[in-house]
Amino acid sequence: MQMLLTALDWEIYRRVHTGLALGLVGLTLMVPMILCTLPAGHAADTFDRKKVILAGTLALVLTSLGLMLTSAFIHLDRGARTFQICAYSLIIVIGVARTFLFPASAAFVTNLVAREELTRAITFNSGAFQLASVLGPSLAGALIWFTHVAWVVYAFNVAAGIICFALIAGIRHTHQAQTREPVTIRSLISGFHFVFQNKIILGIITLDMFAVLLGGAVTLLPIFANDIIPLPGAREGLGLGILRAAIPVGAILCVFYLAHRPPLQKAGRTMLWCVAVFGVANRATLGAWLPAMPDAAWFWVAFGLMALCGVVDNVSVVVRHTLVQILTPDEKRGRVSAVNSLFIGTSNELGGAESGFTAQLFGPWLGHTLATGAILSVALGGVGTVLVVLAVAWVWPDIRRYGRLA
Repeated sequence: MQMLLTALDWEIYRRVHTGLALGLVGLTLMVPMILCTLPAGHAADTFDRKKVILAGTLALVLTSLGLMLTSAFIHLDRGARTFQICAYSLIIVIGVARTFLFPASAAFVTNLVAREELTRAITFNSGAFQLASVLGPSLAGALIWFTHVAWVVYAFNVAAGIICFALIAGIRHTHQAQTREPVTIRSLISGFHFVFQNKIILGIITLDMFAVLLGGAVTLLPIFANDIIPLPGAREGLGLGILRAAIPVGAILCVFYLAHRPPLQKAGRTMLWCVAVFGVANRATLGAWLPAMPDAAWFWVAFGLMALCGVVDNVSVVVRHTLVQILTPDEKRGRVSAVNSLFIGTSNELGGAESGFTAQLFGPWLGHTLATGAILSVALGGVGTVLVVLAVAWVWPDIRRYGRLA
């Protein structure tokens, strides 16, 4: 899917040549997530989760096939509008399928492993996503460079989806809902009700949501890579690609460390410290603006800081996902996972918008350069993240007291 989304961005821009068309991709993926979160959580708790996962995977295979045919048979010069209509329609289906897949998959993992192995399973699951985030765009770019078309990438995803479907179908465990609740407003919102009743889950979701909203500098990396700390002598885009890979690289290294360590003994306090370090490391990237060292040295300092962000962010992700699963009864895991997905997913999109708006506000709108605006945006976001950590530790003291992650 990482390959497909990369190829889709490339092809839409190649055919339409507008930034608005690219922005609509993210919006088209986010709207189904907002609209379908409640029924997706209900489906994960009411029906066999394995069947929900298989249905979602099959839907992704069919949409990939549709994109492949659309890309291959709609002419590049004469079919821009037709391609857009077909592509955005299929992207809506992708958004719906992913929304139903996440809560069912997150809750299903809990039934596949022993309770004491859940943290390690979630760690590897997170690592697989980070690895895909590094390899997916790179492989898509290589295929596009070699073939000069996007439909080959879509075809690759069709094959991968079929393999995924076969592997999941081979899992022997099935989930049987304890009670099949009717579709009512009360049953749909019970995930929200449980989250707001459980102080620890509410606190950790709030912490991650605001940390992502305020602390991320990924959206502004093109400005840093091009105007603030360019990699000397590198081809255009290479520095950005290296910086974008830093967070997933740090996260993958963290996976191998956590997977061979016993469960965290002070999970709550560790998570709070990691989110605080995430905010400080983002802010420390500002050091690249100071002329104390050559540009190349500051570039690699920035890379190291972003990799550190990936390390601590992965610890936070593992703790949050583990606590959400072990503190939620099985009959509500799907709906609570859906709520978690909604808050984190929307905060990613809104965080990018917030970073861009703040950079524009403190840059050109106030008479400064865009680079200055980006620096101030990252600085304020880092300070805001640390303040959020302090606020969460004070409002929900049970989080900092939480002990062994098992």
